[in-house]
Amino acid sequence: MPEAARAWQVVLEKIETDLLEGALSPGDRLPPERELASTLGVGRSSVREALRVLEVLGLIRTATGSGPTSGAIIIATPQGGMSALLRLQVAARGFPLDDVVRTRLVLESAVVEALAADPERTTEPAREIIEAMDAADLTPGEFLALDAQLHLALAEASGNVVIAAMMGGLRTAIESYVLAGAERIPDWDAASTRLRAEHSAILDAVEAGDAPTARTLIHDHITGYYADAGLART
Repeated sequence: MPEAARAWQVVLEKIETDLLEGALSPGDRLPPERELASTLGVGRSSVREALRVLEVLGLIRTATGSGPTSGAIIIATPQGGMSALLRLQVAARGFPLDDVVRTRLVLESAVVEALAADPERTTEPAREIIEAMDAADLTPGEFLALDAQLHLALAEASGNVVIAAMMGGLRTAIESYVLAGAERIPDWDAASTRLRAEHSAILDAVEAGDAPTARTLIHDHITGYYADAGLART
């Protein structure tokens, strides 16, 4: 069974794929929670979490109780920017790792450069995530989930909605490879300590308006983890 922290994503990706491929259409009802949980090998709480996300996106409506109007019904299909984002999320699972990393370097270098150059930048959400990552009892999976949220928060703070959408679309692929990399790092405590320091240094450079340093630090941060985890092409 998928680990609890990621199990709801299995449900979300399955329903997203069915929507994008036309297997589900407006008016269709999703299988009951129990059936979805059994079919996908996840807990019912994970199914409910995925359904909440889809409801927020405006793709389904859920109703409690029993009978023909209970459960979740499809009320819309992804359109426009949402469709592009969901297609990217689905496609990203099959992207070559090297390409994902190179794309991160391009996108995130642009993000920190734009933030550093903006005197009205808002970095409080990113700073709050960095503080949350200081908790001593975080598992590697929890730490890396916060890591992914930090990088997404920086992209959103840049004000470039296209870059933010692309980072959001690549999030699953990014989380997958960084989590796989964590399993190959012999001393996770030392690695996580270094990553915390790198995150703080990146944000410090951004808040100081030092774009060149921020770009260098984000580049070294991404490529350093990639290499230390033994994921780099030999």
